[in-house]
Amino acid sequence: MTGRPPIRVLVVEDDPVAADAHVMYVGRVPGFVAAGKAATGAEARRMLERTPVDLLLLDLHLPDVHGLQLARSLRTAGHHADVVAVTSARDLTVVREGVSLGVVQYVLKPFTFATLRDRLVRYAEFRAAVGEASGQAEVDRALAALRAPGPAALPKGLSAPTLERVTLALRDADEGLTASGVAEAVGISRITARRYLEHLVDAGRAGRHPQYGAVGRPELQYRWVTGP
Repeated sequence: MTGRPPIRVLVVEDDPVAADAHVMYVGRVPGFVAAGKAATGAEARRMLERTPVDLLLLDLHLPDVHGLQLARSLRTAGHHADVVAVTSARDLTVVREGVSLGVVQYVLKPFTFATLRDRLVRYAEFRAAVGEASGQAEVDRALAALRAPGPAALPKGLSAPTLERVTLALRDADEGLTASGVAEAVGISRITARRYLEHLVDAGRAGRHPQYGAVGRPELQYRWVTGP
């Protein structure tokens, strides 16, 4: 990215805490800059009329319009910014529809900074491919830059499906949970739950503090980190 202008990203997200976190994430990736944030499709359209943007970090579930409908209307209006779609939906029909509307990557909620950084870096590599390809292999390499090789590596013994269940349980608990509480909610052992919780702490997605009871040693209380 050295010598190139930064890639300008508009964050479109109606949850203000998540929007602030996504702006912070974008700013931490070299070669990218957050051009602003919008909470609705209408606000995103207004910002695009006055602010040059290369990439939308677009939540698909906005209060006034579905993200793909917004992307379609932007294409019709002549806006050509690419899109990284942010969604909790797993509907592959939506994924296929997004391809024709400039959606170059999907990020499933909840996600960590490392996940978004990987998608942005790959997008930057794809965007940097210029000139005339020497053959099919070079075309294939350019397109392959957008495809992640697989899920981000987890510590040995941890699985992505269980991590997602632990994450959702913690996010839904306003007052936080202990390892025992997560174990009961997810259906795993307390020791296993603590390994996943400590992984989330190491990734910066959860915090912990001691919870003092009437007797015995204090138990650690874990809470989801919702913003910067």
